[in-house]
Amino acid sequence: MNVILFDDDSRGELLPLTYTRPIADLRIGILTIREKWDKYLKVSSSSLTQKYLSEKYQMLLSKDNLLVNSSILPNENLVSEILSLDLNEKLVEGSVTIAARVDSQQIDGISVDGISRLDVVKKSCKYKFDKLNHIWDIFQKNGAELDADFELITAGRSSMEVSKTNQILGDKIFIEDGAIVECAILNSKSGPIYIGKGSEVMEGSIIRGPFSLGDNSTLKLGTKIYGPTTIGPHSKIGGEVNNSVVIGYSNKGHDGFMGNSVIGEWCNLGADTNTSNLKNNYGNVKIWNFPKGELTDSGQQFIGLIMGDHSKCGINSMFNTGTVIGVCTNVFGGDFPKKFIPSFSWGGASGFVDFNINKAFEVANRVMNRRELNLTNKDRDILKYIEIESQNLK
Repeated sequence: MNVILFDDDSRGELLPLTYTRPIADLRIGILTIREKWDKYLKVSSSSLTQKYLSEKYQMLLSKDNLLVNSSILPNENLVSEILSLDLNEKLVEGSVTIAARVDSQQIDGISVDGISRLDVVKKSCKYKFDKLNHIWDIFQKNGAELDADFELITAGRSSMEVSKTNQILGDKIFIEDGAIVECAILNSKSGPIYIGKGSEVMEGSIIRGPFSLGDNSTLKLGTKIYGPTTIGPHSKIGGEVNNSVVIGYSNKGHDGFMGNSVIGEWCNLGADTNTSNLKNNYGNVKIWNFPKGELTDSGQQFIGLIMGDHSKCGINSMFNTGTVIGVCTNVFGGDFPKKFIPSFSWGGASGFVDFNINKAFEVANRVMNRRELNLTNKDRDILKYIEIESQNLK
């Protein structure tokens, strides 16, 4: 069966992270949402996403297609119920379409807005599931997903032997072949610890699970990790990190605190960057809401920094509780910048100017070249779209 993961209305609530990717390619737990569904369904899925993203993330059609809501996190019961759908049926909970099984004629040329209007038989979902509805769900639900992903990808497999130079508490530790972990404290009593292929945990690091370190990533000397925390592949992390998700290919290589935060790809946090994740009055955090175009009460007490792809901040940067930074933005200088910084901005607390898109391309390509990757023409077209859209927010 052909599986297509589709964006739903949650996409706007998950900006700026979904500016540059479908919802399916967000990371929560050890895996991305796409990787989870592909493993459960034993497929290689495609995406139905925003028009400007569809050239890079194309939708593939066949005679028999299973559409799955990519903001929903899979579990065995839900997967079983989805696989029981017959052609021309869809699974729903209230107004939310969970999945639909349709032929190619029904969805040829369809947009993401058309999924809810499919003329098929409705079946009500019997099982509970988790769903990403808000940006903070990524770190709030990360612990449960770390547990589930750990069981999913380590079942029936053996971990590499843990070096005797480490101090070990608990028995839920899995180290992939080629990883280096020496002279660290690994405490999995509060949740599993997963160390990916080719990664390294340097001496003096302290990890309290649940925690995942992606392939070819590094924890620098003396890093302190409080779970639930996920570091995606090809990233370097130092200092103190609490309940945060780094999607991948990003660096926070030095001292400084990051808590209750989500960082996109190709980001860099300068030395001694600190994020506030709790207001002094312990009140609810206001955070920028893209669909409403204003700061709104999140109803949450803990939210740190949300940073879109290709954004950077200089040394000694300070961010207020609930700061949101768009794509291709560069923040520097003393004092706290404003809480919402649109994409393609350049500056700090004293003010911002537009970041020239051609210069942004140069920086992005230079950064990606260090990982032996290139900024493709499709990537450039996506960033051009975001740059135009960001003008309405300045």
